Amino acid sequence: MEFQQIITAIFVSAAASLLGSFAILKRMALVGDALSHVALPGIALALIFHFNPFLGAIAFLAVAVFGIWLVEYQSKLSIETIVGVFFAASLALGAIITPDHELLEAMLGNITTISRQESIVSIILSIFLIAVILKIRKKLALNMVSQELSQSIGIENKQLELVYLLIFALAVALGIRFVGALLMGSLVIIPAASAKNIAKNLNSFMSLSVIFGVLAAILGIYFSQIYNLSPGPVFILISAGIFIVSMIMRKFVK
Repeated sequence: MEFQQIITAIFVSAAASLLGSFAILKRMALVGDALSHVALPGIALALIFHFNPFLGAIAFLAVAVFGIWLVEYQSKLSIETIVGVFFAASLALGAIITPDHELLEAMLGNITTISRQESIVSIILSIFLIAVILKIRKKLALNMVSQELSQSIGIENKQLELVYLLIFALAVALGIRFVGALLMGSLVIIPAASAKNIAKNLNSFMSLSVIFGVLAAILGIYFSQIYNLSPGPVFILISAGIFIVSMIMRKFVK
């Protein structure tokens, strides 16, 4: 694996893990998994018409996010329910139209196929995503405590929700090339879940989420190279191992 691909994996993991801390706090742990499947038809179309799968994924995700956001405020359904509907329909469509020989890579990812240009774009977008999350973290935290209180001090909850969904979609699009549509939800959730077990406040929760995500990415790449395995699944297994260790440490830290 080339150096820029390793750096890409580290930055993408850091961004996804940081986002995951808020996904857990907002009780949206399954949304990342569902949104990754929403991206599958976009990836399939990119493969069929021979253009960059990232562009297909982000375009389809953007359309889906706006659709989810509009339906959420036009109905009384929870966002998890709405995402679930989009998830099921998109997964079925993606499975039908994705070429058979490309389906496995779309589902499991393969960061070794990312070009130098794609790596640069992914790193820049990951940094942008991290910067946005850090900028709106206090608003997100207040919104989670009380939407009425956040609105009373001038926070536009609807706009904040849209921004959050859009950066979620960006994280999913970036991570799919690493772990694939099948495992993307784990890239977002498991490092953050591990951090929640031992974090004492929001800042430590966010920091530990990033540390665990980056650590899993580095170890995942290392072991995948040694044993000639796909990096994505190895990353998830290592993340799961870190989660188990954090469960044990929880008794001594808290």
